[in-house]
Amino acid sequence: MHDLIQQFIILWAVIDPIGTIPVFLAVAAGYTAVQQRKLALFAIVTSAGVLLFFIIAGQLLLESMNIALSAFQIAGGIVLFLFALTMIFGEGKPQEEKELLAQQDTRSSSPVNHAIFPLAIPSIASPGAMMAVVMLTDNHRFEVMEQGITAGLMLLVLLITFILLLGATFIHRLIGDAGASVISRVMGLILAAVATNSILEGIKTYFALSV
Repeated sequence: MHDLIQQFIILWAVIDPIGTIPVFLAVAAGYTAVQQRKLALFAIVTSAGVLLFFIIAGQLLLESMNIALSAFQIAGGIVLFLFALTMIFGEGKPQEEKELLAQQDTRSSSPVNHAIFPLAIPSIASPGAMMAVVMLTDNHRFEVMEQGITAGLMLLVLLITFILLLGATFIHRLIGDAGASVISRVMGLILAAVATNSILEGIKTYFALSV
């Protein structure tokens, strides 16, 4: 149970459903309610497809390049730690990704394009999320059933994200950009602690195998 809660917290932190709400509102501005629902659904389905691909094939691709598990665990921890630092000290996920949206010519972009970028990637299926799902489904440490449970937890977080996006206007009215930023920073702090633990475990494994 403890492991499941830890995995859920990690996935919640890297996917960051609350931090995605301001990005969604910026993307969905000008669309009808029906179009906004389709936008949210397509973004979630796209994100699920991307993250499931990394669960299934991510580690195989790394191993095909002869990357040691411990090295990947250390590197993954460092990447997650840097990702966490951007959540804590950066402008904040909503502002950063709304700036990416502002760089696009919205008049020539369809709802589908907006659902893919910046909503699905990099807001929901972020680089940190891609790295996290690979680490949480390591073939050498987890059985297929355990990996399936992790995939199920990821899909649960995405389902919650979808529900939150459907109520994005109401939620944003309650917490505002500042509230979303605070929550994102707290999640970043938790993720930094998890990433540090991953680095230490990777170093321990490396030296244990070297002896």
